Amino acid sequence: MKRKTAYLIISPRSGENVAKLSDVLAVFSAAGWKTDIALKEFGGHTMQLAQEAAEAGYDLVIGFGGDGTLNQVVNGVMAAKRGRSTVGLIPGGTANVWAHEIGMPEDPVQAALLLVNSEGRKLDLGHVEVESLSLPRTTRVRQRKAQTVSGGRQHFLLMAGLGLDAAIMRRVSTSLKERIGEAAVALAAAKELPSPHAFPIEIRSSGAGKKSGVRWQGKALQVILGNTRRYGNIAEVTPEADVDDGLLDVCVITAGDPLTTFEQVVSALLHRQPATGSSEYFRGAHFWIRLPASVDLQLDGTVVKVKDWLDEPDRTAFTQASNRKTVTVTYRFDAMPRALRVAIPCTYAGALFGEGSAKETAPATEAEPADQDAGHDVARGSGDAKRLSTKQIEALLEHGRKVTVVAVGPNPGNNGACIVAGATAGRKTGESKPVAVCIDHKTGLARSTGEPLPATSAAGLAAGGVIVVEGKQSKRGVIRAKRVVVVT
Repeated sequence: MKRKTAYLIISPRSGENVAKLSDVLAVFSAAGWKTDIALKEFGGHTMQLAQEAAEAGYDLVIGFGGDGTLNQVVNGVMAAKRGRSTVGLIPGGTANVWAHEIGMPEDPVQAALLLVNSEGRKLDLGHVEVESLSLPRTTRVRQRKAQTVSGGRQHFLLMAGLGLDAAIMRRVSTSLKERIGEAAVALAAAKELPSPHAFPIEIRSSGAGKKSGVRWQGKALQVILGNTRRYGNIAEVTPEADVDDGLLDVCVITAGDPLTTFEQVVSALLHRQPATGSSEYFRGAHFWIRLPASVDLQLDGTVVKVKDWLDEPDRTAFTQASNRKTVTVTYRFDAMPRALRVAIPCTYAGALFGEGSAKETAPATEAEPADQDAGHDVARGSGDAKRLSTKQIEALLEHGRKVTVVAVGPNPGNNGACIVAGATAGRKTGESKPVAVCIDHKTGLARSTGEPLPATSAAGLAAGGVIVVEGKQSKRGVIRAKRVVVVT
């Protein structure tokens, strides 16, 4: 993506993400992005910040965190009254399911290099709301769109889950998850799995937006409505889902004896999908699911409470119900076709997109024209590499800035150029600092032995290697390299 204005929202995660902030910003700046940053300070803050950023007209609103952070960014951008920014992600959470779906590495620096070389593509979203609430002696039916969920969390990009998974997520301690990661989820699962509780459900569906007859009725341990395929990086419970088909894929894991439940878990772990004999599958644009209000609901891994959808009278009645298992709720789930533009790495093979679906890329903003000779430099190859004299190499090795390579990626909008993300020692303190070195056809490049190299060969620099750089460094840590010597 060329010359973007970006708004980066950071989930602190015990300081880990903040510690990598300078590295990420250096890459963005090297790509020509103007980036503003904000730190999440309280629950719901990410959604608020994302909405404000979208309304302010930023090209991208980027979440630096996990799937929960991404969900809040999605909901914030969707709530914007004007403007619809592209949504991006730098993974920094526990599971990072969306990052795995689109081939985004979990290392923030590598992810930043992929993000600046991404394209905006329109994706479907899932939308959920409470359509009706049935108390023991009355039924309260809500008007569609008359009330928004508390904090605006109504959309999901990955999956919605009803049942066991949401019950497990409800048990997970946020502070513990920040300290020990996925092990915290495993501990919660160990407490919940020994006594799974089946619940009665009724599913209706329609492709036209009106309820049909009952599609399925029975008892279930888990209901998953997938817009994508991965489920907690363990299973693909909706393996045929596409993100641009205008449909939701539903998997119902049916109730069974303890052996059946165990088989489901083993099948998910070994075969990456549930045992088909104990599952029901549906596909459609609209679903109504009726079940006890005591059953938990999660959206993209975050538990959402029924009462958050209710207006004051319904909330009071629900809170005062003596036995919530006697209260039933009907959720309406809708697929929203191509509702949001999301940054997808250009290297992504596209498995989540339907066959033959046209790419819908974000309109490119105006970029500074590249030198006319830039494109020719690639074709000329090493035979026309800029030569450095022996004196220049010796001087650079003695006085230049040594940079340890972390990762390398193309520089968007500059043909044949690349960004080398790395670390260098501060000249005054010796403290390691992140830098992003811009190498293009104007850069003189050579090995320490004196062998000249074409600028394009910088793309092959290996992580852990060392280069010595001459060039002015900006406050963001960007070095526009005039000369580079490759040491290792």
